[in-house]
Amino acid sequence: MEQMTDRNRRLVLAQRPTGMVDDTTTRLEVQDVPAPGPGEALARVRYLSIDPTIRTWMDDAPGYLPPIQIDEVVRAGGVAEVVESNSENYSPGDLLFGMTGWQDYVIADDGARAMQPLPPGVAPTTALSAFGITGMTAYFGMLDVAALAEGDVVVVSGAAGATGSTAGQIAKTKGAGKVIGIAGGPQKCAHIVDELGFDAAIDYKSESVGARLHELAPDGIDVYFDNVGGEILDACLANLALRGRVALCGAIAGYNDRGGAHAIANTSMLIIRRGRMQGFLILDFLERFPEAQAEMAGWLASGEVKSSEHVVDGLEHAPDALNLLFTGGNTGKVIVKV
Repeated sequence: MEQMTDRNRRLVLAQRPTGMVDDTTTRLEVQDVPAPGPGEALARVRYLSIDPTIRTWMDDAPGYLPPIQIDEVVRAGGVAEVVESNSENYSPGDLLFGMTGWQDYVIADDGARAMQPLPPGVAPTTALSAFGITGMTAYFGMLDVAALAEGDVVVVSGAAGATGSTAGQIAKTKGAGKVIGIAGGPQKCAHIVDELGFDAAIDYKSESVGARLHELAPDGIDVYFDNVGGEILDACLANLALRGRVALCGAIAGYNDRGGAHAIANTSMLIIRRGRMQGFLILDFLERFPEAQAEMAGWLASGEVKSSEHVVDGLEHAPDALNLLFTGGNTGKVIVKV
C-alpha cells in the first residue's frame, strides 16, 4: 500500500480556457488530506484517465454533465487505492475506479461518490483503457450504435487514439470486410496498419481524405465511427454507402474552438443514401458493461485486440496530458500516473 502523506494537491479550474489549456487554466492548491466520515473511505489517486470530454467540461456550456465550476477540482475519472475506511464496502488496499478528479486523494462513499472495485488481475491502466470508458465506448459505439455487420466497409477517424484504435480492432474481430483508419502522420498510420491490423490508413495531414476514401472505398462507407467531426465527418458523409451508418462518438475538431467549427455540408447524403447518423453517450450502456468487458477480456487474451497506453508521470502534468489529445501527441490511451 502506498504511504499516505498529510497534504492533498488539487488542480482546480482557475479560469475557462479559450483554445488550448494553458498555465492560466488551472491552479495547484495544497490542502489537508480529507478525513473519511461514517460510511466513507479515503483513497489515494494512482492514475487519471485523460479524455477529450474534460475539455468540454471546462467550458461554460450545456452538456451531459454540468460544467466544472471555477475553483472546483478538475473533473476526471481515475483509479485510486483505499488507505483508510469506515465503510463495509471498501477495505484498505482495494483499487477502485470512479470520478477521482485531478487530485491526490478522494473520498468514496456508498452514495453519489461511490466507486467500483477493479476486477481481480486487471492492471489499473488496462482498467482505464480497454476495460474502461474508452473500450466500452468503442464496443457499444461500433456494435450497437453503428450496427456493424459482417463484410461492412468501416472507416474510423482518430484511429490512432484510444477509442478509435479499439473501435477499428473490434470491427476487424467482428468480421468487417475492410477497416480504414484516418490518423495524423506516417508513424500513426503505420501503427494502425502494421500493429493493430487495420486494412488501410489515410494520413489527413498529407492526403486528401475525400480522394483517398474514393480510392479505398469505391462502393462507399457502410460504417463511419466519428471521433473528430468537422471536415473529416463531411468527407465521410459524401462517401456514404446505401444505408450507411454514422456513429457520432466525439467532435474533437471543435472542442477548442466551438465558434469556428466546420459547417457540415453533406447531410443531404443521409437522405440520398437512406443513411443514419446517431450520437451516443456511454452512460446509455452502463448496465451492459459486464457483458462487454467479458468479451473484451477474451479478445485481449487472444491478441485480437491490443490496448496501448500513453502514460504521463505527475499530477502537475495533467493539463499537458490533456493537450496531447488535441495536438496529436499521443498514440493510444492517455493516462496520468499521479
